[in-house]
Amino acid sequence: MLLQVLILGHNPLLFTGDSWRPGSLVSTNMHKPYLSIREPSGSVWRAAIGWWRVPVFCLAVIIYPAAALSQPPEPNRGGALDMRDVVHEIVKKSADEAVAPTDITVPVFSPRSVAKKGVPANPTPDKSVSKGTLPAALSPPGAVLTVEQTCERIGEKLGSVSKDDCMGHRFVASGGVSVQGIPILFKEYPPMAGRESRARILLLGGIHGDEYSSISIVFKWMDILDKFHSGMFHWHVAPLVNPDGLLRKDSQRMNFHNVDLNRNFPTSPTQEEWLEASQRYWVNETHRDPRRFPGPAPLSEPESRWVAEEIARFKPDAVISIHAPYGLLDFDGPPNTPPERLGPLYLSLLGTYPGSLGRYCGDNMKIPIITIELEHAGILPDKNEVAGIWMDLVKWLTTHVHRRIPPEPLSINLKPRQTSR
Repeated sequence: MLLQVLILGHNPLLFTGDSWRPGSLVSTNMHKPYLSIREPSGSVWRAAIGWWRVPVFCLAVIIYPAAALSQPPEPNRGGALDMRDVVHEIVKKSADEAVAPTDITVPVFSPRSVAKKGVPANPTPDKSVSKGTLPAALSPPGAVLTVEQTCERIGEKLGSVSKDDCMGHRFVASGGVSVQGIPILFKEYPPMAGRESRARILLLGGIHGDEYSSISIVFKWMDILDKFHSGMFHWHVAPLVNPDGLLRKDSQRMNFHNVDLNRNFPTSPTQEEWLEASQRYWVNETHRDPRRFPGPAPLSEPESRWVAEEIARFKPDAVISIHAPYGLLDFDGPPNTPPERLGPLYLSLLGTYPGSLGRYCGDNMKIPIITIELEHAGILPDKNEVAGIWMDLVKWLTTHVHRRIPPEPLSINLKPRQTSR
């Protein structure tokens, strides 16, 4: 490539737009005609600009190696098993150590230190704890918070949900517990006695801990269900899937292990294929964005494992996942008639990503999943919008979702639900 620059005076592969490309030697700004590929080629043009070949050569010797070194490494495509080395490099563990058990018992994690540039090290709750031992915040189920303690912390964090509001919903411990021992609160709205529901619906909020509105709006919809539940649908509701992300001092998208739960689902048939796909996306598409780190293995996190276990056990006919702040609707899976509008939000298909819940439910499990993206992460929609989205959602569910049996989950071997203290 460098030889081509010196001989021809330009590199056609680099002149493709109005921005710098990684590894390019010159700007591609089309406002500078002497750098444009649209300029006529030929011996006259090359002679006119031939004077700058020597300076370019000198600059190339200095700039090109540095630019090349700054590029993200190409994903290793030599074999799926080679991705184990990538995982080991990221989390400083072997893949076997990084993969947590695939049941729903509370995992035992040591605080991880991540040396890879761009990936934050996980916080250590107690620096006095020696290596190889567990600080109190990471203890097994004996340290799990009660529902009341969890509601108290939620009330302290969210302005639109008080402790009394939370306690009024009579949550039960779902069996799912976060890394730091906070239960994933859960409530069931069953069919009426002697009646069969039209469909089973799983409603999830707070997969990302810094999307406050995605949590608060589920509490508001639960107020409606508490008053008007007719038994038409069998609801399972978890307003806060990622309690560690929300309840830390500075709320964050990821869980305590700095893993994006919405990139941690098993969307490939094997672990090796998942590792290759998720790492390729994270490195090449997000440029190692720490907010979208998929984790060391599918379902490596207790929160994502709880969601997968709940889907396997409850077998929902539709999943509703609340996010913010894109202000739109996304849809994956059957049927081919997604809702065009819910309240002020209109359908705008975003596609799916390796490890995302949308791909896991819609593509792998063939379960329709509506992703509701509220307009603001920190501002709850007004009462009319909250009610409008809910009414349109129920109307669409009534006309498009019916009882069905989804296929078995991929690559999951889950034990029966356990209750937390």
